[in-house]
Amino acid sequence: MLLDRRRSGVLLHPTSLPGRCGIGDLGPAASDFLDFLARARQTLWQVLPLGPTGFGDSPYASPSAFAGNPLLISPEALQQHGLIKAQDLEPLEQLPDEKVDFGQLHTLKRAILETAFRNKPAELAERIQAFRRAQSAWLDDFAIFAALTERQGPWTTWDPPLRDHHPEAVDAARRELEEQVEFHTFCQYLFFEQWGALQARANSLGIAVIGDIPIFVAQDSADVWAHPHLFKLDEQGQPRVMAGVPPDYFSATGQLWGNPLYDWQAMAHEGYAWWIARFRHLLELVDVIRVDHFRGFQAAWEVPSGATTAVDGTWVEGPGKAVFEAVDEALGGHVPVIAEDLGLITDEVRALLRDTGFPGMKVLQFAFGGDTDNPYLPFNYPDPNCVVYTGTHDNDTTRGWFTSAPDNERAGVLRYLGCDAPDVAFELMRLALASTAHTAIVPLQDVLGLGSEARMNTPGATGSSWSWRVRADQLDPACADRLATLTETYGRS
Repeated sequence: MLLDRRRSGVLLHPTSLPGRCGIGDLGPAASDFLDFLARARQTLWQVLPLGPTGFGDSPYASPSAFAGNPLLISPEALQQHGLIKAQDLEPLEQLPDEKVDFGQLHTLKRAILETAFRNKPAELAERIQAFRRAQSAWLDDFAIFAALTERQGPWTTWDPPLRDHHPEAVDAARRELEEQVEFHTFCQYLFFEQWGALQARANSLGIAVIGDIPIFVAQDSADVWAHPHLFKLDEQGQPRVMAGVPPDYFSATGQLWGNPLYDWQAMAHEGYAWWIARFRHLLELVDVIRVDHFRGFQAAWEVPSGATTAVDGTWVEGPGKAVFEAVDEALGGHVPVIAEDLGLITDEVRALLRDTGFPGMKVLQFAFGGDTDNPYLPFNYPDPNCVVYTGTHDNDTTRGWFTSAPDNERAGVLRYLGCDAPDVAFELMRLALASTAHTAIVPLQDVLGLGSEARMNTPGATGSSWSWRVRADQLDPACADRLATLTETYGRS
């Protein structure tokens, strides 16, 4: 059990790492970041979903619940293995180093990967085929889906035999698009090779990786195309209802995510095999799984297809703990999970959390400006089996939050901390590590004391989310040493 004693860690998605190729990746800067964590005496590294990004460049809108993100493949590692030359990197090196310019990056990174594909040596073919065979349960569908999407657009617009995943039509398309399918298989091989080496190095330093499962998958995904019977779709493959959340802290009109909803009855009929495969697969990549929108397993907010906001939805009951019982039985033990239990939480959701035994989340930015019975205040934590965060990827940085907070909330922070002009990011970090929670996670932005310019995501907004990157010079050893001192002081090293 990785989360049954006092631990702490840092939240940083690999895309936010420094580096010279337009985006954080799995190359030298990732290895350097692990050294930073080790110096800071951290034993956890939390990342966001590792799949290909989808609408709005969001890692929570992936075209696959199983594939890795080719944008994270390290070009420097490709050069080291002779698959590309130094001059091939020059276009990527012209991209900005403080933000990810996804628009340019996709084209330039694709060119790099195609060059590596053309230059792959013959002796690599056997290893790629072994990888394909081992991952065929999802990879065969994903590779042809990716090739077809590039040629024909969203799968719901394909000719009916392909749209409906008829085996003969899929096999014919696979033969026709053989080279493109091989390219996507090659990219997945590279991702899993590089990520596996990075995870092994993290583990060798005593650092466990926390991964992320978004509860829903994108409509335009290989998963929905290949398994339409597991989702609430019409005969053309379009969602009959869409996922979202009602009005909340983040949005007055709720959040309309647009994902299709699961047909839980169909999933139960198959023994939740798709979920078992999903958990088993991710546990090959990470050590702990954060389940995003955990409350959706108790009940999900279903919005009628065609709605423009999430206001007029309905709570529809989910499978409860049956999914997790099936996963535990299939995987031979209690799966290490953190439950994201934020938002509108009912007694039924709290009961599900107790029944599973998973630690829930406590966010310090939600703790102030209200009554003393606020559940996010550290003295109200009833059980150390929880994970405390200063903020998450969906929050502003702590410094940015404090600067823009209402006067009463700022006053509440100052009273609680007992100081007039705090380094608020540092003090909330101290508060998290000093708490009784077994696990404390701090976004790197708060470790470095950065402002709103470093915010990762603004829920419901479009444009600049997911693009923030840290500079190499900001990963100051003095910051690591300061975090190490706090970690040792509060018994988490």
